[in-house]
Amino acid sequence: MILQSGYTSFILKNSKFRRFWIASVISWIGEWFNTIALFFLILDYSGSEFLLGILFSVRMALFAISQPIVGVMADRFDRKKLMIYSNILQVGLALSFILVDGEEDMWWLIGVSGVMMLLHGFYVTAERAALPNVVDEEDLLTANAITSASWSASLCIGAMLGGIVVSEWGTDAAFILDSLTFVLGALILIPMTIPQTIDEDLKGPIFSTAFRNIKTGWKRIKQDARLLRLVFAKSSWNLAGAGLAGVFLVLAGGDIDGYGAAFGFGLFFFARGIGTGIGPLMARTFFKDKTKWPSLIGLLVSLSGIFYFLVGFTLEITLPLTILLIIMAHAASGANWVLSTVLTQMWVEDEVRGRVFSMDMLILGASAALSTTTAGFLVDRYGLSIKDGMMIFSIIMIITGIIFTLWRPDLKKQEHVVT
Repeated sequence: MILQSGYTSFILKNSKFRRFWIASVISWIGEWFNTIALFFLILDYSGSEFLLGILFSVRMALFAISQPIVGVMADRFDRKKLMIYSNILQVGLALSFILVDGEEDMWWLIGVSGVMMLLHGFYVTAERAALPNVVDEEDLLTANAITSASWSASLCIGAMLGGIVVSEWGTDAAFILDSLTFVLGALILIPMTIPQTIDEDLKGPIFSTAFRNIKTGWKRIKQDARLLRLVFAKSSWNLAGAGLAGVFLVLAGGDIDGYGAAFGFGLFFFARGIGTGIGPLMARTFFKDKTKWPSLIGLLVSLSGIFYFLVGFTLEITLPLTILLIIMAHAASGANWVLSTVLTQMWVEDEVRGRVFSMDMLILGASAALSTTTAGFLVDRYGLSIKDGMMIFSIIMIITGIIFTLWRPDLKKQEHVVT
């Protein structure tokens, strides 16, 4: 099994993966320019922590609700074209944010951002379902580690540069740069050819056959106890982690003494990006025994919660230590993400993989929307402090990680078969 091939040599040798990867990285960098600018506009015009939570909630809710249909489309239509169309449609939407001019525009800003996240869902689901057709199975861990680390590097670069651009040249410049990255990402994908197996049952009118095809995805998940557990892996972190990273970390970044809010957002999201980049690389290096991955996934959630709990203590003490702890918290979450993703790609057949990933994303999106709405509401309505909020949500994360670790329906099924 080729798990030791160098990242650089792997990218250089695999031209198809290299193009696939570069297109995604460019779009991700622009997306974080956009995100930092939206944070700034909401807090600058409205000052509402609740609206900040609503921004994430609407984005994740639309992402989640659309996933069953998106999964069907990722298995039925050309995945490369879905990715290209997603990018092209987001160009105009990104530029529309330039029209925001006051608090009265906040709700349509949130709505447009939600539509962009819905389109992003098409891209993400198609991308994950297509990756096993771009690289060999023995290289999936390497490819996913590179992809996850690159998403993180994009977060680092995009968030930090986004903070600088917004601070120096304003939000309009960030939105223009975001739109250009979508154009460039689409152009890079156009020459690619990605093989794909289409299930014959997917033929027919898309909406009239959607329910049957969604049911097929759930049936595939339910018939494999390992997979049934695995689709809750990412949501076990997001149930508390989305509120921590999407609300409390943003508020903490905007509250750093001596820095502008946009730069503070970028600084903490830069740390988050370093962590989610390190995590997949460490997972590839140290967690080579795949039989242990199902147990490790839940433990990594709890470990991330422990680090976030400590972040709450250090916010008022020392900035460097806070940044280090944020990095460690997201290193654990990044490892959770890549291990669960690789297992899903390995266990699920090509013709149904898009629908299975869509269920994974549906559960993730629903848990994230609940988490960010709750966090924003508690801060806005009851004045929950950043420190207390981080501690409460980190304790929830620790508990969900323990519950996920102890929940092993796959082992119970094996014991039943033996008996």
